[in-house]
Amino acid sequence: MSRVPQVSTPRSQTRPAVKTTLTTSTSRSRAPSPSKPLASTSSPAPAPRVRTKSIPKSPSKSVRRASPEEEIPVPKAPALSIKEAIALKRAEAKKAAAKSITSDANLDTFEGLEDAVPESPLTKKREDDALELGRWSVKETIERARSTGTLNLASRSLPCLPSALFEIHLGITPDPLESVVQEPSITSTESPSKRQTQRSGPAWFEAQDLQVLKAWCNEIAEIQHEISLFGSLKVVDLHQNKISTLPDTFADLTALTTLDLSHNSLTSLPRNIWTLPTLSHLNVSHNALTSLPFGEPFGDGTIRSAKGDTWSTGGFFGPVITRATIPLPRLLDLDVSFNKLTASTIDYNNLPSALTKFDLSSNPISSGNAESAALLRALGSLNQLKELRFSYATITDDAFPASLTSGDAARVFPALGLLDLEETQATTGGVQQALSGLKQTLLFDFTKDEPPKGMLRIAVGKKVVKEPWEIEAERRARHRNGQSQGSDWADSLPKETQPTQEQAREARENEHDLFAEGVRRPSCTARPAVSDSATSQSERKVDSPSSSQCSSVPGSCTSQPPIVNLANMQYFNSGAQTLTLPPLAPPTRSHTRSFSLAAPTLGPSLSKGKIDIALPTPTLPLTVISAQPFAQTLQTLVLSNRKLDLSVVLPSLTSESGFPLLPALEELVLDGCGFGDMVTVTHQGEDSLSAPPKSTEALLPLLTRLFPSLRTLDLTYNFLTSSALRKDVLSELIMASQDTPARKGLRHLRLRGNRITDLDGFQELAEVFKGHRVVSDWKLEELDLRDNEIAKLPPELGLLPLDVFLVDGNV
Repeated sequence: MSRVPQVSTPRSQTRPAVKTTLTTSTSRSRAPSPSKPLASTSSPAPAPRVRTKSIPKSPSKSVRRASPEEEIPVPKAPALSIKEAIALKRAEAKKAAAKSITSDANLDTFEGLEDAVPESPLTKKREDDALELGRWSVKETIERARSTGTLNLASRSLPCLPSALFEIHLGITPDPLESVVQEPSITSTESPSKRQTQRSGPAWFEAQDLQVLKAWCNEIAEIQHEISLFGSLKVVDLHQNKISTLPDTFADLTALTTLDLSHNSLTSLPRNIWTLPTLSHLNVSHNALTSLPFGEPFGDGTIRSAKGDTWSTGGFFGPVITRATIPLPRLLDLDVSFNKLTASTIDYNNLPSALTKFDLSSNPISSGNAESAALLRALGSLNQLKELRFSYATITDDAFPASLTSGDAARVFPALGLLDLEETQATTGGVQQALSGLKQTLLFDFTKDEPPKGMLRIAVGKKVVKEPWEIEAERRARHRNGQSQGSDWADSLPKETQPTQEQAREARENEHDLFAEGVRRPSCTARPAVSDSATSQSERKVDSPSSSQCSSVPGSCTSQPPIVNLANMQYFNSGAQTLTLPPLAPPTRSHTRSFSLAAPTLGPSLSKGKIDIALPTPTLPLTVISAQPFAQTLQTLVLSNRKLDLSVVLPSLTSESGFPLLPALEELVLDGCGFGDMVTVTHQGEDSLSAPPKSTEALLPLLTRLFPSLRTLDLTYNFLTSSALRKDVLSELIMASQDTPARKGLRHLRLRGNRITDLDGFQELAEVFKGHRVVSDWKLEELDLRDNEIAKLPPELGLLPLDVFLVDGNV
């Protein structure tokens, strides 16, 4: 039991006695009572005590008797628990921040624990809002933007741009706004106090001009006109606010490149906003705009001293403002969807010339006016326009007259790749008739992928987004059912590539014959017919010389290949003059129930990697490719990973005529095919009953002879060795020839991932450059020898004038 401190007494006084209970034993004498004073205070040693046996008493019965000379001390405040001390400390810190009291405040300021009582829930919520869930306060964010140049005030429930922004960055106080009576506090009560040695802002060499301002998702209804003093602003994002008007000085931000004012209440834009010289992205969707006067700032006819497409204003003491002389010369993306724009209120005679994307969705374009056709004609004159959207807009077939592409059709929508007319009153027939004269191929199947070059994807009515494999499956179904003529796919093809009824019938017969021959045993002998069906089938083969006689799988008799139309958009790109055949893998053992394109009664498919059963299986089927209508203009041939039949099929007249089969071919891609130094060559003859002759030739001399105009040769990931790279072979392949004008010289040679061990051929070829800095016949710019087995690079290779020489990944 703790004791209350007693007043100290002199040594002459005796200490108080402790009351004890004695035992019943009388043999021991009682100890003298310590309450009685001693006889002599000068006695150096007190009388010895006699040990007695005592029984401890209960604390409740223990009563202390104070000496009359003692003074009763004044009791102090009881000691505080740890929780109470923490509460007092917190209350002291809150009080110091709220009332700005001096730092020497201590616990004596509080008279009790009432300061530690939690505040009301509403006050606590306000403090939590000021804390912003760990974000810096608005003022601290503005101060930090001085050193970063980027200010993000999004989702702060601000009624306007804070005045502290102008005070801290510009040193001015903006004029008060009518819509904001009093600005809310932008400081947080919970913000940590700065140290005395900490600077209030960045140093002069750390400060940056404000370039990015983001204040979206607030309650801003009005912008201060002093915003124009931030002349370095490049990005301004004010979407999802309540802005109804913008000050005229807003258009003085001539450094803007991106401006987002969507989801506001704007009815008009500042007059000079169309003169911003560097603006590239403008989004004013979901507003209430009624007009787009692109040419309004340029209609006064004043003469301006322009340098290029800009002109400057401003006096001697005023800021210099650079404006454009044409409407938005660098604007690429314009989104004005979900407004109240009609064709008559859009100044289509002064459209920005650099537009690539224009979104007019959900606007009453054709309501009460007949100028929608004139708007489409003006849009068609934009040379860089790639995407045009009218989804959910009020637009009819009147906007797409038959004379839309009359005259020079090549200058109408020359780069357009996407036209969105979803949920409009325009019809497929009207749009197709109006745009039939375009150089692009019209596609009415909508996918998420970017439209290929030379194609115009159009969405009319209800947009059904399909995957590419769904479009291909539908095309195959129409092809098998003989419905290619008159279908959407056939209509979307150019006229010269649309299949006729006879071609469709022959294609079906050829496909059936290929399936039938694929399950027969290889045999070159003719067997008599045993049934009426077999007789009719043989007669059909006689009538159609293009039918196959034997399977084209290696090991069987190879016959006259069927006529295959490779002008399908799946393989041939008319815009880039590129033919891409799908990869073919060698047949592998699979389960008997694996998926097959053939009928169930005809057995498993020939190849797991084949995409279309009618396609030729040789790696380089020149007989089929040279028979296509685009053979004379084909520039790029891509034959990647075609490993099913490593052979080259040539017409029988190739060696006799001396003319190249593909005279315009400049790029040949044979990567991943598994070619070695030698390749099997089959000369296809007219006699389909006899087996075609086969021979083996060196690969590189064969390609040099077949494709004299080749500029790029890609043989990556094959099995070529150093023996194939002799000096004479490389010289004929790479060097241009003055005797043969068609041989222009190879520019790019890619031999990555082969089995090349040395470069003796290139070393001997480099001897040509000794003493000659320039060799006119040398055109090679890129040589790729990565991932081979080359152990040493000859120093003579440094004489080769190459722009790109890649040798990493060797030994």
